[in-house]
Amino acid sequence: MSPIEAATDDPQDLAVLWSIGEAQAHDVVGAACAALLAGLDSPALRILAGYTRAEAEYDVPDLLPVVLHELNLVFYPRDSEAGQDAAMRALAHHMLAGRLTPRELALRIHQRFGHQLPLAERLAELDDEYDIVEYGDRTLAQLDAEVTGEAHRLAHGRSGQNRLS
Repeated sequence: MSPIEAATDDPQDLAVLWSIGEAQAHDVVGAACAALLAGLDSPALRILAGYTRAEAEYDVPDLLPVVLHELNLVFYPRDSEAGQDAAMRALAHHMLAGRLTPRELALRIHQRFGHQLPLAERLAELDDEYDIVEYGDRTLAQLDAEVTGEAHRLAHGRSGQNRLS
């Protein structure tokens, strides 16, 4: 992946994670700075990158949709189904990049989405299995491997509907 592709992924992922409360406004500003350094540019991106921590808390909600539009990225409205799906994919990307452990991914997905969303269901079930691993017939390594497989499925946009149980 090129630096520009990576910088494009980070603002998109951070925007959706911010919209569900998984990232802070100052994290979005940091991603904007990284995007500028990687060669992305737009007027609103420059403004966003210049925000202080205090300004970010107040101004990111209004400016972020403009930045994403200028960069031809998607802004997902809060609580939209598409936004929730994108947030799960962003969390999966974070796990695959080593920013979350498989256990942390399963826990965050379960806490955020419960057993309500089809894309989240298997990870929510695996989080439940982590809680009883010492009493079950599976090891932590097996659970981690299955969560990693689910993360790959999510990150690559596969629905998992044809998955064998």
